[in-house]
Amino acid sequence: MARLGTSPEPSHAGGDPSAPQHVAIIMDGNGRWAKARGLPRTAGHERGVEALRRTVEAAGDLGIRYLTVFSFSTENWRRPAAEVNTLFGLLKAYVQRDLSRLQQDGVRVRVIGQREGLPPDIAELVDRAERETATNSKFHLTIAFNYGARNEILRATQVYARAIAAGEVTGELTDAGFEQYLDTKDLPDPDLVIRTSGEYRISNFLLWQAAYAELLFVDVLWPDFNKSHLESAISRYHERERRFGAVTPGAT
Repeated sequence: MARLGTSPEPSHAGGDPSAPQHVAIIMDGNGRWAKARGLPRTAGHERGVEALRRTVEAAGDLGIRYLTVFSFSTENWRRPAAEVNTLFGLLKAYVQRDLSRLQQDGVRVRVIGQREGLPPDIAELVDRAERETATNSKFHLTIAFNYGARNEILRATQVYARAIAAGEVTGELTDAGFEQYLDTKDLPDPDLVIRTSGEYRISNFLLWQAAYAELLFVDVLWPDFNKSHLESAISRYHERERRFGAVTPGAT
């Protein structure tokens, strides 16, 4: 990665200064990538981690400041236990191998999702990654792990209800107020959501936050995703007209 830690704000040198601030990616296609090559699904997940490393580096180079990736959903518990354990192991290996480099590059790591039910060693590692990078601000990597948007909204509602019952909050609930109970309370909403593998759905990912995001579905399988694909996505993003419910000036 081009060093992100040389200035208070991320450098856009060599990148696009008008790049979307926040890109979110549904990393899909690991299993199909492996099947097409006669390999076990675990091989696809391993190559998917390599694609994540490439994408984090590319995002920093291209002027993106926030990157959120969907790594493990609350529905993924339905997969075979061996595959679930592999996904846990890959998250653990990624953090253990890359944390010092991410820290050096000024990357803040967040992991959103439900912590209950995670193996103790994974939960401890997640806490460590967040704790050790908490003061970084040059690039923000958020990993959605054991995450589902409906679950997130439900958990936020439960916390808010308890706060009401305890008399901790009063007054009318607003969008901005409710967002303070979401896992992403410290993050801007995504400008662009990308899903790889050619599937046309967002699969319970950032349902609240992506209300006005541009959605892009690409045919490439996640293990093959690279900087050129991200550059193409940004180019297509710039072709969109973002009105946020308003009317384009001059339109009739």
